[in-house]
Amino acid sequence: MQDSTHGTMLHKREVAGFFRRNELAGVTYGSGHFIGDQTTMFGKSITLFYLFGFRVKIDLSWLILGMLVSWTLAAGVFPALYHGLTPMVYWSMGVAGVALLLFSIVFHELCHSLVARYYGFPIKGITLFIFGGVAEMDQEPPTAKSEFWMAAAGPASSALLAAGLYAVHNIAVHGHWPVPVIGVAGYLGNLNLILALFNLVPAFPLDGGRILRAVLWGWKRNFEWATRIASRIGAAFGMALIVLGVFAFITGNVIAGLWWALIGLFLRAAARMSYQRVMIGRELQGEPVSRFMNTHVVSVGPAITLRALVDDYLFKYHFKMYPVVDGGKVIGCVFSDQLKTVPHDEWDHVQVREVMQPCCAENTIPPGRDAMQAWQLMRGSGRSRLMVVDGERLVGIVTLRDLMEYLTLKFDLEHKP
Repeated sequence: MQDSTHGTMLHKREVAGFFRRNELAGVTYGSGHFIGDQTTMFGKSITLFYLFGFRVKIDLSWLILGMLVSWTLAAGVFPALYHGLTPMVYWSMGVAGVALLLFSIVFHELCHSLVARYYGFPIKGITLFIFGGVAEMDQEPPTAKSEFWMAAAGPASSALLAAGLYAVHNIAVHGHWPVPVIGVAGYLGNLNLILALFNLVPAFPLDGGRILRAVLWGWKRNFEWATRIASRIGAAFGMALIVLGVFAFITGNVIAGLWWALIGLFLRAAARMSYQRVMIGRELQGEPVSRFMNTHVVSVGPAITLRALVDDYLFKYHFKMYPVVDGGKVIGCVFSDQLKTVPHDEWDHVQVREVMQPCCAENTIPPGRDAMQAWQLMRGSGRSRLMVVDGERLVGIVTLRDLMEYLTLKFDLEHKP
């Protein structure tokens, strides 16, 4: 069952406007997609470990969260609940609380990832960042059933963890265990219960919003419509959190107000981006890269110096990436930001071959590959240009700008007054 005409025209106008705004702003997008809690726009991340084959990374922004939570627990929460302990004990409890919080988030996202693997859907990894964690994926779930169970796994895991921590807390209380164990177990039990309940709110992209989308998707058999409804509810919920945050800030609860407002802004943006990504996938899926590539490629030889690269290419063509071709074969590419790794006084001697990036899956794509894969590859690598390669032969260049111009024009032309 398809959408009404009014709804279709409305979302086309919204998405076209989005493309125009972001094209003018020169926006590129962060890596990966996600299941459940958060979105996909990260800064620099560090790999912590591998768990059941999933790479667990931590974004540097999570350190801010860790320090804030440690300080809040050590200086406010635990001293108010448990009197007479030393500052060292309170800080130890705060650090332990942060460590268990990290474990709770990883456990939550791991359950998402394991269910996704069960349904044969690949997960790139788990990333922790300032608003929690994400299980990253490149595509949407294949069926409403898989979407439902992948989303439900998160709140269920948090509720299970809360039950386990409550059990530890009760045993500790009746067994007269040390106060720090009682305090940390009780606090983390409450926190995981709150996490489970918060994620059950039917506001996309929270787990509850994904469950709602799965139900609507299964009911109407219309993934796009279900995503639009769930994302609009998510955006409205985000706005409600912003209003709540402003009210808390005005009434004197400054820290809580700021957090509610930030989370609201984040969820509102994530809800809109999720729907826009679905629209992008609908238009690019099934279109070959060869349709969008530019066959008039400016390439460089491996033996030219960096000085020649700057003077004869960068300043002339203004591209940020140039394929490196030797004897008719593409052997790699060189990016303008790689020049920053070489001192200026060495540019007259260092050749392109010494700094170029070899051909790999992150900078090349075959001409027959799906254009949506090119879009995802550019988002994942943070690069806006890909070499289109047929064997060892360079046949073209596809850019993020070309794809965005196509999408903008297509949505504009399909809009009817």
